[in-house]
Amino acid sequence: MSFLLASVELPLLSDIVVIFGLATGVILLFMRLKVPTIIGFLLTGAIAGPYGLSVVTASQAVEVLSEIGVILLLFVIGMEFSLKSLLSIKKAVFIGGTLQVVLTIAATTFITYFLGYDWNIAVFFGFLFSLSSTAIVLKLLQEGGQVNTISGRTTLAILIFQDVVIVPLMLFTPMLAGESENIALSLLYMALKGLVVVAITIISAKYLMPNLLFRVAKTRNAELFLLCIIVTCFAVAYLTSLLGLSLGLGAFLAGLIISESEYSHHATGKIVPFREIFLSFFFVSVGMLFDVSFLYHHFFIILGLVFLTFMVKFIIASIAVKAIGSTLEEAFIVGFSLFQVGEFSLLLAKEGYRYELLDDITYQYFLAISIITMAITPFVLNAREKLAYSILDLPLPKPIKDKIELAKPKIEPGIEEDNELQDHLVIIGYGLNGKNLSKAAKRARIPYAIIEMNPETVRTEKAKGEPIIYGDAANESVLEHVNVHKARVVVIAISDSDATKGILMNIRHFTQNAFVIVRTRYVNEIDANVKLGADEVIPEEFETSIEIFTRVLNKYLVPKDEIEDFTEDVRSRNYEMFRSTTAINPKERLKMALPEINFVSLKIDKDSEYVGPKLIDMNIRENTGINIVAIRRKGRTFTDISGDTKLRLGDLIYVVGKPESIREFEEIVSLY
Repeated sequence: MSFLLASVELPLLSDIVVIFGLATGVILLFMRLKVPTIIGFLLTGAIAGPYGLSVVTASQAVEVLSEIGVILLLFVIGMEFSLKSLLSIKKAVFIGGTLQVVLTIAATTFITYFLGYDWNIAVFFGFLFSLSSTAIVLKLLQEGGQVNTISGRTTLAILIFQDVVIVPLMLFTPMLAGESENIALSLLYMALKGLVVVAITIISAKYLMPNLLFRVAKTRNAELFLLCIIVTCFAVAYLTSLLGLSLGLGAFLAGLIISESEYSHHATGKIVPFREIFLSFFFVSVGMLFDVSFLYHHFFIILGLVFLTFMVKFIIASIAVKAIGSTLEEAFIVGFSLFQVGEFSLLLAKEGYRYELLDDITYQYFLAISIITMAITPFVLNAREKLAYSILDLPLPKPIKDKIELAKPKIEPGIEEDNELQDHLVIIGYGLNGKNLSKAAKRARIPYAIIEMNPETVRTEKAKGEPIIYGDAANESVLEHVNVHKARVVVIAISDSDATKGILMNIRHFTQNAFVIVRTRYVNEIDANVKLGADEVIPEEFETSIEIFTRVLNKYLVPKDEIEDFTEDVRSRNYEMFRSTTAINPKERLKMALPEINFVSLKIDKDSEYVGPKLIDMNIRENTGINIVAIRRKGRTFTDISGDTKLRLGDLIYVVGKPESIREFEEIVSLY
């Protein structure tokens, strides 16, 4: 019995050890060379596969694991795909994306047919070369902070269209292979099946899944939530396979079903680690089919084909982007971003190989072209602006030169102004502290976003118009959704100390710039949170929730009198959350929290000796110990303070000094 178990289990286990062990070494090397990890997995497969060291024996098991990876990849794309978010870049998605895919298919089909291939194989080559690498390009754009530039958003729009169009391309592949005798009838059947699936998707997205996920989320059981998400993914994929459609289409539709619920971001974060693990098997399995010696023996032919691929895809992408009203430089920048063959092309190529649309030699050529174009992508993307301008600087004829528009428009035609959160406040936890903090932010007109794990609270507050999402803030996808890397202040207002530490580490993984305030229960938890990256830790033993939003409003330089007015308003409503401070004078309590040097804003609303004369005549620094660094007057902020500057009633001044000096000066110029 033990022998049978060993014979069944050990080959797969040993292969997993070999694959991940070898991949770890290869990817470590590639990370130092700044080469994408996808290339590392492809090379791992090439080394471990039958054309390399032949150390992987359970190839069929690896194939199964790779299929799971593809299903999870399409599932996550479906969850991240939102019809609402596409409205802001709809022109670039639907017009630019369609032009890029259709023109690339047409050009590749013509070239391949001219080289002597049958028309169906030529069209299939068009499918393969029409797609670019979403995984590599978006990762590089995110690392460079270029996703929200005009060219970055246009690139993203076309990649979104490519990610969606892979589904019909996969459905057409068996037809090109002659699997269906009557293509028109097959298309009709496919359309009818598609309508059935779409109807099920719409009904599930609108009625079934939101209620199911709400009930599951209410249990606060992470394992049950994950199980529900995975079952949804594979159940819909299985349903589409029973209807004769692809597993990938089902996975994508399952993602769409969940994307319309308020739990999609939390679900994405739960699935992504599994997707990364299983998807690595996909790239390894593709690499196992690549013959390195084939590249060596046909190097110059492959190099010529890589150059041809680069030029054709660059030119067509540039034409597609220029057609939606972009400038030539932006069109060239996007063209240099989308020249490579993508990971979905590898998935499609495997389908074509299975249906014998590609023979062994042609498949090897395609793999070589794909891997080389992916490998050079980071280097081309880093230099894409320089390359674009170098083309514009070429000595072209004057009529052509006159048509080149060098001025960048403020808003790309077809792409609306980016309204995403930035310089905002992120509130993690919507208990009493979080609720009052959001009230303070709303009153001060500070943009904010809320993350909450109670599904009932999320549903109730979202109905009231609060910018709240369901999710675990220790989940990177959730933090990314609220743009934590662009936030000015993050407040962690939950009571779970272990969860707080996990959230802190994830926030600091995204950003070192955000000012992070943490609520804890006990004073002895301060040091641990500070070491993990908290800027301020407010224990319940020592502070109250009023102190939290007071510090936040001070960080946004809200006038002190307005902060005090709001504090009194909150107290007047008798919120039970606040601890009694009758034994402590509020001003004395504030005094205890002030640092040696402070930076605050004060309003000049009381006539005094400092209102009217020039600053040089008043010797404010010598007499009061404070420095005036800026003045806000009639909606404008002045920082060029000189000796001739005069203070006026109604001015909002920004001062630096010791707390006691600021307090004394405030008594002179401000009303209480």
